[in-house]
Amino acid sequence: MNFTEFLNEAKEGKNLHLEHLEDNIFNRGVAGARESIAFLQSLRDMLAGRSQSKINVTTKWDGAPAVFCGINPDNGKFFVGTKGVFAKNAKLNYTNDDIDKNHPGAGLNEKLKIALAFLPKLGIKGVLQGDMMFTKSDLKKERIDGEQFVTFQPNTIVYAVPTDTKLAKSIQAAQMGIVFHTSYSGRTFETMKASFNIDIGHLTKTKDVWFRDASFVDASGTATFTEKETAQITNLLSNAGRTFQSISSLVLNRIAASEPILLQIKTFNNTKVRAGEKITNTTAHVNELTRWVENRLNAEILKAKMAATKQKKQIEKNEIMRFYRTNAVQLKLIFDLMNLIVDAKLMVVKKLQEMKQVTGTFIRTDDGFKITNPEGFVAVDRLSGGALKLIDRLEFSQENFNAQKQWDK
Repeated sequence: MNFTEFLNEAKEGKNLHLEHLEDNIFNRGVAGARESIAFLQSLRDMLAGRSQSKINVTTKWDGAPAVFCGINPDNGKFFVGTKGVFAKNAKLNYTNDDIDKNHPGAGLNEKLKIALAFLPKLGIKGVLQGDMMFTKSDLKKERIDGEQFVTFQPNTIVYAVPTDTKLAKSIQAAQMGIVFHTSYSGRTFETMKASFNIDIGHLTKTKDVWFRDASFVDASGTATFTEKETAQITNLLSNAGRTFQSISSLVLNRIAASEPILLQIKTFNNTKVRAGEKITNTTAHVNELTRWVENRLNAEILKAKMAATKQKKQIEKNEIMRFYRTNAVQLKLIFDLMNLIVDAKLMVVKKLQEMKQVTGTFIRTDDGFKITNPEGFVAVDRLSGGALKLIDRLEFSQENFNAQKQWDK
């Protein structure tokens, strides 16, 4: 397998897309449910002041576009790219001509050319993945609540740094800014896997690139649960464990194994996120999900023109609807488990959000700026390197679903 074929493989171990903690129960069935509960137990221990936590926390910066950069071992050349490097026809850019060919859109084209010009100065030996935060033309000086800030808005969130700080001066001197969160390692690219336990200490510092890793910084030193909060999250996790034990492993694993059912459940849940609706009545949620799936499948049957295709889709629909109707009670329990995991996750997220971060974070409004929390956090297993997103989806994901990407205007 050569380097391009490796990048074409969007398999486990390649960081294409981080999944939400609660979605792990659908993605990986029984194993995913166990993993999500274990992650939360370790996060509780960390925030309760127990130093033996197996979990490391990183901040999820709201940057864009995603940038992959480093050396292609097949030819020894430096490349940059976006998530297109994982496409069937991998888009690896070694020159500006490559960027013009692969990414003709004005915004992304300009960003990648700047990345190609300045990222080689860091002396990257392997391959790194990060989120671009700004290029020099993105930086603005804006006044927020009477104070002067240097601001940049790569995506939904506006990041703001007081102009009289050392951080602001280093940002203003740079041609671009990037936050690295993933490295790729292995004896060959054929065996290379993503790791979130990233170390960028060996990179060469240059004024042209402001860079950092995504490690969580508690600038206030107060990231701990109170005894009451520790007892509360422990109770949630105990209830999650009991609920998990009552769920049929066959049903939970069937969801993970069936791509149509998995996508239906996650897509329907995302309609609730977009609408800003919390799932409270899980029985009603299962009933609404079942009707929604049936309506979609009926529409697909109606669209089919060939009789044989209609018959095939009808058979598929009958099988899928049989699953939903015969497992309504089990599905309710699964959503009950999801809610308990979400409630425990939100306790962790809210506590982390209380901490002072490296920059201020705002949402731009018609009236100016509204203070907002960071996009979220990522829990990383210190041993396995596996990672899951910790995001208040009703707060951030709803805004992010419909946000215009600043770099793609």
